[in-house]
Amino acid sequence: MFSYFIQSLLILLLIFTPLALGSVEIWAFSLMEMGILLIIIFWALDSAIRNPHSAIPHVSTLKDVSSLQFAIRNPQFAMIILFLCLVLLQMVPLPSGLVRFISPRSYELRHSLSISSPAFELSAFSFELSVFPFATKIEFFKWLTLTGLFIFLLQWEGWKGERRTRSGFMLAIFLVGVLESLYGMFEFFSGHNQIFHLKGLVSSVTGTFINRNYFAGYLLMVIPLSTGFLFSRDFFQRSQFRSWRYRLSSLDGKTLLVGFGIILMILGLLFSASRMGIASLLFSFGAISLFLKDPGKKGRFSKKPVLILVLALLWGAWIGLDAVMNRFLASSEDFKSRWEMWGDTSRIIEEFPVFGSGLGTFVQVYPMYDSSYKPGIATHAENDFLQLASEVGVIGIGLLLILFLILFYKAIFGIRLLSHGESERNIGIGGLVGIMALMLHSLVERNIQVPANAFLYTFIFATVLRIASSPTSAHHPGEKGGDLE
Repeated sequence: MFSYFIQSLLILLLIFTPLALGSVEIWAFSLMEMGILLIIIFWALDSAIRNPHSAIPHVSTLKDVSSLQFAIRNPQFAMIILFLCLVLLQMVPLPSGLVRFISPRSYELRHSLSISSPAFELSAFSFELSVFPFATKIEFFKWLTLTGLFIFLLQWEGWKGERRTRSGFMLAIFLVGVLESLYGMFEFFSGHNQIFHLKGLVSSVTGTFINRNYFAGYLLMVIPLSTGFLFSRDFFQRSQFRSWRYRLSSLDGKTLLVGFGIILMILGLLFSASRMGIASLLFSFGAISLFLKDPGKKGRFSKKPVLILVLALLWGAWIGLDAVMNRFLASSEDFKSRWEMWGDTSRIIEEFPVFGSGLGTFVQVYPMYDSSYKPGIATHAENDFLQLASEVGVIGIGLLLILFLILFYKAIFGIRLLSHGESERNIGIGGLVGIMALMLHSLVERNIQVPANAFLYTFIFATVLRIASSPTSAHHPGEKGGDLE
């Protein structure tokens, strides 16, 4: 019963988070956090009922679960815990002398507030490292809930050995991506130009997202995953050694619908006119063509993903890609403004080098370093990694980098051990390529900070790691089943 509730909640969240304008509003990501909390509660209850004595370790085994041994065996969890502790440290009032020593700029700003505002007089001898602790608290709970979701997905036994359950999740993600693309293209090409009841937000295809780049980032994960899902179908596994004529004549209706849906999503991304999104899409299809090449054939890449991309490009050219091309022609001015913003963000890193200005405080801190003096509020640094470095410092970004490299290595190593006949291998490759594409896009945009994209990123990464640690790959340590290197 609990597994059924958990599966239903996961599917509801996969549908809800993008539909709710990317869940950028506080009510939307609060509901997302409540949904994740319910999932973890159901998981805890299910585990307690199935294994009532598992939560009480025997005294003789306590030495085997010491903190040091746990950190050595599971370095990824140690990195996550250390990062969350760092963010907690940013919110805890510390002696002013200590703050002045470890973060002089934070001390200067907090001290000036305590002098100018009577509300801060009582805390004049203790300051938080975060420039704006309330914003850090909001972001902390986002990271905490997504961390809980990630750990749950890695440990949950509800889909262990059940490909049908995983296929259900893949189908839900695929259908949401298709519906987002169809809705966005309808709003744009019909001239309706609004998202639900909100008017004046649509200047290109954005689905239900309020920004073209958020929408492009979402599709950059869904399209490669859906492509891997397409090639994981039994038809492709049975016919991988057959001629192209046989495969073309034997296509079933479901396979054609999935392929058509992928083409629609590619069109949606193209007409979003997100320049780095389109470049990342080309990168992802290049990677998929290399990693999904047919075994036993002399070609260096698989032609089927290239065919899907070419069909989508031809259809887009027939509709008209003038607006997209104009965006590329006007890229030099936008790159100049981005370069200036990156320089200003680097100045924040220079003044908050160790612990950062506080997670989620970019909006409050950036105006002090903005050299452009343009009207409006800068909500992000046009680079997820630079912004994170300014908010959590060298220590925080270093912990996240080590965490990503550990998980990425585990994913690649596990997928390489899966044979070409394993349908799960294709899903794993598609998910991993989607993660890489999103990271590439995040070099010039905001993606991981968008709750809907962060939720899907967490879900896909955990799914890939579950596939990489499946019994098939674990039981053949000496076999190299693929070309993913």
